[in-house]
This record gives sequence, C-alpha cells and structure tokens, in this order.
Amino acid sequence: MEFEFKKYWRKTSLKKKKDGNFLLNHIKKHKPKNFLEIGVFHGVTSRNVCELLYLLHGEKFKFTGIDLFFNNDDEIEKDEYAPKNTFSNPLKTIYYQYIVRLNPYSLDAVEKLLRKFKDNIKIIKGDSKDILKDINVGEFDYVFLDAGHKYETVQNDLKNLIQVVNNNGIILSDDYNLTYAPGVKKAIDEYIFKNNFKLNVLHSRFAEITK
Repeated sequence: MEFEFKKYWRKTSLKKKKDGNFLLNHIKKHKPKNFLEIGVFHGVTSRNVCELLYLLHGEKFKFTGIDLFFNNDDEIEKDEYAPKNTFSNPLKTIYYQYIVRLNPYSLDAVEKLLRKFKDNIKIIKGDSKDILKDINVGEFDYVFLDAGHKYETVQNDLKNLIQVVNNNGIILSDDYNLTYAPGVKKAIDEYIFKNNFKLNVLHSRFAEITK
C-alpha cells in the first residue's frame, strides 16, 4: 500500500503529489529508524516522514531536522536557489498573517506542526556546515538532503555526511537534475567519483547515494 504525501496547507518543494509519494515509498522500502532532513523549510516533508516512521516503528524512531529558518526571502543569498516563502494563494497569506499570526517558515511553526512527535524529534536552527560537524552523523541511517543548492553548499554537506554512507546508510538528494541549480549535480557527481560510491537517479529528480 502506498503512503500518501500530504501538504498540510503549507509550502513544499515537492509540489507534485507523485513526487512526495515516491519519496515516502522509498523511505518505507528502507525502513530507517534514525532520519536526518537537511532543509526543513515549512516542515511538510518532515511531518510526512514522521507519520510514516511512526507507522513503521511506533515510538521507536528518531527524526532530526536542520534549517536556517530565514525570516523573509530577502535573507536568501542572491545566487542561491530556494523556494519562495510567500504564498501564491492569498487565502493562505491571510490565514498565516492575520488569523494564526504565524510565520510558517520558522522554528516555532515547524515545531508546532510536528508537536505530536515531540518526544521523537529534534529541530535545529542554523547552518548545516556548522551543525553537521557538531552532531554524530554516523548514527543516521537515512538522510534527505534538500538544503542549499549552490555547488559549495552541497559539496560541504556531502563531505560532512560521508560517515552515513560508510555505515551503509542512504543519502537521498533532491533536485539532482535541476537545470537552474547545476551545482547540485556537479557536487554529487564529483562526490560519487571521489569516494567510489554508487549513484542511482530516481524519479528523474532524486539522487540516491549508497556504498
């Protein structure tokens, strides 16, 4: 049975439902118990993953999420690709600005979206290039990488995640074939070649990196 990806009335980089469904069923296939997401954004993927992990393992799973949690789009570097934080749907803008008075791209908002899993999650605000050096990345058996798309950013994230692959874990990177962010593909291809890892391009957008 396929697990259905839900959007929770927030923004997500997995705009097409079939993309979200593919990701979730890939996770379901591998059944990770200790999951890391780099690039949480509004927390939509995080919530979907936690729902799935709970179905698979009950309370016996861990989820860690990392994001910069910008206050507005102006804080994003000009040469960096990132989904816009503003809504195209005016009803969503009204809802978040005037009814719940909550910035959906904030640490507080994401923690509220994931509050039913508060005992299983850890959401960290900050730059992955610093955070990944301070946590035990070797404990993660599955990493979903969907953060900065600049070549240097992806290169640095992959370098800091090498222990995951060496421990027979999986890195799944989004936007491998994104034409207006070629740094993603370049960094991944070099990483695969340098470390003699395996690359499997899935669903025309995901890069699966394994030992």
